[in-house]
Amino acid sequence: MGLRRRFTRDFKRKVVDDLNSRPVEEICREYEVSKNILYRWKREFESNPRDAFNGNGNLWKEDSRIARLERKIGQQAMIIDLLKKSIAHQTQLRAEEKIKKRCIE
Repeated sequence: MGLRRRFTRDFKRKVVDDLNSRPVEEICREYEVSKNILYRWKREFESNPRDAFNGNGNLWKEDSRIARLERKIGQQAMIIDLLKKSIAHQTQLRAEEKIKKRCIE
């Protein structure tokens, strides 16, 4: 199992700059990077040049944490709804029992 390489922002900028003047295959061989990665870096740079490559590689951890907490909130909301329905049902049953007791007496 291979280790995932990390590239600095400066490295990515240099590679993207090279894409404008050299063939993709040549850049892939020189920097030992796949075409898919090169095109992804190029798209990222073209979509937002000023903020491209700002991440430190851990942004997904924060996104993952937010998603986990949102799931937890959703689960808690479902539990609250279930408990409210259960309380309403129990209240209704008790009311019906009181009516039955009154009718029997």
